[in-house]
This record gives sequence, structure tokens and C-alpha cells, in this order.
Amino acid sequence: MIIEYTGRQTAVTQKYKAQAEAGLSRIQKLVNGAASAKVVLTAEKYRRIADVTVIQGDRSIAAACESGEMMTALRDALAKIEQQALKQRKRAATIARRPKADTGALPEAAAS
Repeated sequence: MIIEYTGRQTAVTQKYKAQAEAGLSRIQKLVNGAASAKVVLTAEKYRRIADVTVIQGDRSIAAACESGEMMTALRDALAKIEQQALKQRKRAATIARRPKADTGALPEAAAS
């Protein structure tokens, strides 16, 4: 997975990168195929905002979380992304397993 880091009014330290890579490796297992991720870390006064976007083909999953600590905001954003990826995966499996529409033949009980 290709990960792009951006720090706005803050430095992207090795500690933040390690946490982001650990969380995104879990997400990569849920998202099949090649994907890229953008991690934007922002500091504004007393707020720390982590914005994570995972892009795979025509689908994208995004989450932004705000906290007093950057590690907490990043962890929460990665958790939201993981929940969304899991939901998309379950949705795709459900759609694939639905039976095809009836061909128009009458049921045997109604034909009698």
C-alpha cells in the first residue's frame, strides 16, 4: 500500500508513521487489491486532527477524528476506516450471494 503523509502545522514523526502503517496494514487485508492511502495530520490550537483516506480503484473510504492528542486522533480515525472497510466487504459479499431474479415461470402450485 502506498502511503502519503502530510503534516499541517505539525511534524510527522516516526511514531505517527509507525502507528499509521500498523493500522493500514490491518485495513489492507480487508481491502482486496492495490490501494493507496493519504494521512493528513493537523494541529490547531488545542486540537489535533487526523484525516485518513484510503483509495482503491473507484472506491474511497475517509475518516477524520479530532482529539487533544495526535496518537488518539490517529487511532480513532484508523478504527473508523477499518469499520467502514469491513462494512463494504460484507455488503459486497451479500450482494454477490443474492439469488438471481425469477425467470418468469409460474410456480407449480399456481399453475394447477
